Amino acid sequence: MIESSFCFLTGVGTKTERQFWRQGLLTWVDFLSRPSVDRIRPARKAGYDAEVARALEHYGAGDSRYFGVRLPPREHWRLFEWLRARAAYLDIETDSFGRITVVGLYGHGRMTSFVRGESLDNRRLAEALRQYDLLVTFNGTTFDLPMLLAHYPDLPLDHAHVDLCLLGRRLGYNGGLKAIERQLGIGRMEGLDGMSGDDAVRCWNRWRHRRDLEARALLLHYNEADCVNLEPLADAFYRLMVQSTKPSSTA
Repeated sequence: MIESSFCFLTGVGTKTERQFWRQGLLTWVDFLSRPSVDRIRPARKAGYDAEVARALEHYGAGDSRYFGVRLPPREHWRLFEWLRARAAYLDIETDSFGRITVVGLYGHGRMTSFVRGESLDNRRLAEALRQYDLLVTFNGTTFDLPMLLAHYPDLPLDHAHVDLCLLGRRLGYNGGLKAIERQLGIGRMEGLDGMSGDDAVRCWNRWRHRRDLEARALLLHYNEADCVNLEPLADAFYRLMVQSTKPSSTA
């Protein structure tokens, strides 16, 4: 999808992008090979050619940060297929005072849990985050990422970011993560059905005050499910967005 996208060009929105597609300009290569484009002045076309050529260079170099800046945040979903292998699925847990207790990262096929008082600190988080080029969250725009920056202001959170909560609303999926999982047939790990964020807070309190190892394990299990399940959800939403966007000459 990213190589069919033109909304990173100066002054180009999705309406103009669709006009390009209707003219058969379905990829960046198509655009560069066309000497003129309807309703685009020659000087403007030359400027767009330069921007598209730069995009091709950054794409070839695997420079995701370039597109994270150039693309409007609501269009970062277009990067998912390209960056799938370099995506981290992130979710945090907090206590009843709003302090982070667990940060979960799922990526490269493995789960990493950072626990307050054990492994959760700025250095470890920064090292882990630098391994990825795309962050996928559920409601991370208003919760997870602002919370992380409030606790760790120097954290390198310059990644492209796909917030599946916001993307889901565009597709008509409202409600929380677990409700949407059920709608799409995405199952939870065994023993987690019905568990909520409030239960996660209680698990943390049991671990913090009583050193309840079972409660700690359940909390990490819950957080892992919140991270791991973002991957099939992102895949489903990406496919639905591609279908609704329809980058074709008949769109």
